[in-house]
Amino acid sequence: MVRTMSGGGLSKERLGRLRGAMAGYVERGEAPGLVALVSRRGDTHVEAIGMLAAGGSMPMRRDAIFRIASMTKPITAAAAMILVEECALRLDEAVDRLLPELAGRRVLKRPDGPLDDTVASNRPITVRDLLTFRLGIGAVMAPPGSHPIQRAMESEGLAPGPNPPLHAPDEWMKRLGRLPLIHQPGERWMYHTGSDVLGVLIARASGQPLERFLRERIFEPLGMMDTGFHVPGNKLDRLPTSYRREAGSGVLIVHDEPASSRWGSPPAFESGGAGLVTTADDYLAFCRMMLNKGWYGGERILSRPAVELMTTDHLTPEQRADNRVFFGDHSGWGFGAAVNIRRESLSTVPGRFGWDGGIGTTGYTDPKEELIGILLTQRMMDSPEPPGVFLDFWTSAYQAIDD
Repeated sequence: MVRTMSGGGLSKERLGRLRGAMAGYVERGEAPGLVALVSRRGDTHVEAIGMLAAGGSMPMRRDAIFRIASMTKPITAAAAMILVEECALRLDEAVDRLLPELAGRRVLKRPDGPLDDTVASNRPITVRDLLTFRLGIGAVMAPPGSHPIQRAMESEGLAPGPNPPLHAPDEWMKRLGRLPLIHQPGERWMYHTGSDVLGVLIARASGQPLERFLRERIFEPLGMMDTGFHVPGNKLDRLPTSYRREAGSGVLIVHDEPASSRWGSPPAFESGGAGLVTTADDYLAFCRMMLNKGWYGGERILSRPAVELMTTDHLTPEQRADNRVFFGDHSGWGFGAAVNIRRESLSTVPGRFGWDGGIGTTGYTDPKEELIGILLTQRMMDSPEPPGVFLDFWTSAYQAIDD
């Protein structure tokens, strides 16, 4: 066989394995469709496989617009760092000035205790706490409804989930301010809520809605014209139907479809934690900016030191150990994204950073290998652990390296 390699150091033959592995998930009915993208040193390979909807007639397309859920988080963190660099925010400043709802917090004596059994917080919540998810409240990794604080978060519309919150930002913050923290600020890593709070902070610090700030400072400079918190009517034909697996039967059932989509109109709450929709190429532009240390297309979005700070692990060993379901033994958390710190597979290269989206997406950037991978599917994750399609995508992407 004649060895053929792309200009980016990817084997064309081995990229064929990637298509075969991804196509298998569609052929077996595990995912109606997907878009897989691997980019290295400027050479980009994309596969659009399957259909926009299960049993439908419209094929998946490269410019399909996906709900990326928690892959929103790195973009929100980058927006916050723009304001930090402009001195509109400071990393170790208390958020009380702009988020008075979070001033004077009470903290549960124990996570599973009654809501009125609290102590005073040791210190205020800071911007850094929001970026590192150590503000003291977030997803409780216990059976649903087993703790009073879980039930309270659900009742107030604050529980992390796949759909956009229903309350406007000021009302959402008011409701969050009524609840105690679960842990002292800085003490533990708790998933998700920090990014939603950060989105509200960005809006208040910039004096404009979160989407407008993101559009002016990130999306337009990067050419991310299909990225936002909703899909305009003239683009809904590019929005795949999303599915979840029904408990018990394992059958895929509709979670959200274009005709009645939750993302079909501007949301009440622009979720910095999970609200964005985008395409593979739009998200690639953001990842390239991060790979290039803040530089893209002749314009600097962030400084090199800012990107390096964002992509450094900020957790203690104990905080990582408490969240093995998210990090295993190979990752920690930077600002709005996971950071690989130990190699235990083909893809977990130390310094690689990115995150997954619960509605079925994953995207990481690897500075050492100069590689970006993005997989967009329309099937929701069943747990925090990555599904087989994610694992096989990353194995296929890295085995294609040929230099």
